[in-house]
Amino acid sequence: MSEFSLLQIFAGLWGVVTVAWLALMVYRSFIGMREEDTIYLSAGEAKMEAEQRVIHARLQKLAPYTRSLGYGTYIVVVRDTTHLEPATVLSMNTFDDWGGDQHYRELDIEFGRWGDAGSKNNAQYGIQPFYVPGNVAPFTVPKGTLAHSMRWESGRASFKTVRGTTMEAGAPVISEHVFTSGVPSPGQEKFQMLFYVVASEKSPLQKENEVVVEKFEYLP
Repeated sequence: MSEFSLLQIFAGLWGVVTVAWLALMVYRSFIGMREEDTIYLSAGEAKMEAEQRVIHARLQKLAPYTRSLGYGTYIVVVRDTTHLEPATVLSMNTFDDWGGDQHYRELDIEFGRWGDAGSKNNAQYGIQPFYVPGNVAPFTVPKGTLAHSMRWESGRASFKTVRGTTMEAGAPVISEHVFTSGVPSPGQEKFQMLFYVVASEKSPLQKENEVVVEKFEYLP
């Protein structure tokens, strides 16, 4: 074999080794980045996340049977939420994955303190975007079972919370608010309930949290 051929073979082998080394460096760099981005959960948060995954999987099976309800009255009866830790949030809302032009058609009734243990408010009504002044109406819910309603009409979204399990006339009103600006029109939105943990260095989740939704009702 000629010296030229040996040099060609050596150069080829060196090229293969170089490519392999570069690939290894890129892989290790990628893994390192992934490790830096890893979020480590406490035992309580990890268990809640696992339970949420199970619930989400079950709800996904129901997806083919869900549909947009559109304008109408949405009523939800929820047992006491005042025991929830500051980092825990229950959100009941309409949401349209394809409705970006109307801020995903999101209308919210939410309970929690978003990680702020000192907040005097533990609930809020809202429309999106939340950063627009007047799009969020915070309030305080007392202990006990409460009924919450949202009446969605063209250009208007009316929210109300009362004591008890029905929205009948005469029920003691805890809070109510009406939005008349920025209210979306119906599309492909679905009504959903989310129970999740927000990141909070001051008030991280300490234990398991539970909330009981007794009833959901929709009236056209």
